[in-house]
Amino acid sequence: MTGMVGRKLGMTQVFEGGRLVPVTVIEAQPGFVLEVKTRQKHGYEAVKVGFLEQRKQKLVTRPMKGVFEKAGSKALYRYVREFPMEGQVGETVTVEKFAKGDKVSVSGLSKGKGFQGVMKRHGYSGGPSSHGSMFNRAPGSIGASSFPSRVWKGKALPGHMGAVRVTTKNLHIEDVRVEQNLILVRGSVPGATGTIVEIRKEG
Repeated sequence: MTGMVGRKLGMTQVFEGGRLVPVTVIEAQPGFVLEVKTRQKHGYEAVKVGFLEQRKQKLVTRPMKGVFEKAGSKALYRYVREFPMEGQVGETVTVEKFAKGDKVSVSGLSKGKGFQGVMKRHGYSGGPSSHGSMFNRAPGSIGASSFPSRVWKGKALPGHMGAVRVTTKNLHIEDVRVEQNLILVRGSVPGATGTIVEIRKEG
């Protein structure tokens, strides 16, 4: 088993070897294997897993309802993801597949920052902030002179920041609490509290 979908609950601290370690708590409810992809039929091997039951049936499309019915699932799932792993239709996927010490990568939607300037968005140093320089947090000159008389494509400028898919790799699992469906990951993961994240084993 190589991955699950969970919800970021927030951060806390645990003691390990006399040291205080900051951890992110991720709640990963059990998933349901909906379909098995085979190399002979689909060209690759993977399983399609449903996570987090959808309470409002009107939000589930008819094609997805067909997938759930074919798999024999009584529940309608909100998130369906594929992971390169082995399994059987109807099997339940839980956090037991992870263990303390595993290395994982976590993907999620980062916090939205709105419209930001170049200092916050790209780390520009800006100009001097004293002696009336009038050039404090501005980007400065952005274009060439007579040639090419335009701004080069890809120039780092102010604009929308955040609210994009971000993956944090090489994270260490500090603890797995099976009874509570919780995974404690050392350090921070993308997104605000309540963000849906994907946890994938590395290696």
